[in-house]
Amino acid sequence: MTTPTTSTATAVAARAHARAQHGTVVDCMPLLPPPPGTLWEEKVAGGNYTHLTVPAGAELTLTDTEGEACAHLLLYVTDRPWERLNTADTAKVQWNAYLGAGSLLLSDQGRVLATVLRDTSGHHDTLTGTSTAARNTARYGDGSAHGPSPAGRELFKLAAAKHGLTARDLPPSISFFRGVRAEPDGALTPTGAAGPGARVTLRAEQPLTVLIANTAHPLDPRPGYHCTPLLVRAVPGTPTAAGDPLRTATPEAHRAYLNTDAANSTPREGR
Repeated sequence: MTTPTTSTATAVAARAHARAQHGTVVDCMPLLPPPPGTLWEEKVAGGNYTHLTVPAGAELTLTDTEGEACAHLLLYVTDRPWERLNTADTAKVQWNAYLGAGSLLLSDQGRVLATVLRDTSGHHDTLTGTSTAARNTARYGDGSAHGPSPAGRELFKLAAAKHGLTARDLPPSISFFRGVRAEPDGALTPTGAAGPGARVTLRAEQPLTVLIANTAHPLDPRPGYHCTPLLVRAVPGTPTAAGDPLRTATPEAHRAYLNTDAANSTPREGR
C-alpha cells in the first residue's frame, strides 16, 4: 500500500491546505459580502448554475459578459413553489412569444412573477426550453451535470434540490441571450446573440426563488459546446406601482397585475 504524500493526506494537513485558500478570489464566484447596495452578485461560469431568493421588488440583472452566455431561467413564488413560471401562458396571454422591455413573465395563475424592465439583447427564447442529458450526450458526448458539456435540465435538478424541489418540479424554462424565431411551418430558427455586454433586467413582482442554468442553447447550430460566464446581480427595489404605464400597457397586463395584487394582499388600484 502506498502512503499518500499530498498536502491533504491527513486531517491536519487538509485543514491547513483549506485555510490557505482563505481570501482567494477567482473569476467565477459569488462576491461575499455582496457589494454595497446589492443583495447578491455572482459570476456564473459557462456550464454551471446558480440559485437565489429575492424579495418582491428586487431588480435582477443578467449580463452576458463575453457574448456566449445563455441564461436558462426558472422562477417560483417563494413559499408557494407550486406557482411557477409558465412559458406557454407567458407567450399566449401576451399574444407574443418574443420577450423585450415591458414583457411579463407569468405563472399559470395569471399572475406576474417578473417584469422585463430593460433589455439590450433582444435575443431570447420562450419556445424551446433547455437541453437534456440525452440530447447533450448525443451532440457532445456527455450531458451530465459535472461533465464538460452539462445539460440545462441536469443543472436545474441540482439547483432545485437546494430548495426542496425535484425533477417533477421543473417546468419548461425561458432562455436569455440566445433567441429563436418561429417560422410559418412551425420550425424554430436560431437568431444568435447580441454579443458581449448584453443585459436584461427583471423586476420581481412577488418574492421569488430563482434558478439559473448557464449552458449552451439546445438549438445552437455549431458543433462544439459554447458557453461563457454570466453575471448575476440583484439589488433592492419595489414592485411595479399603481400608475406605472406598464400596468395598463395592455388589457392582459392590467389583469395580470391585478391578479398579482390580490395574491399579495396588497391591492394598489381599484377594480
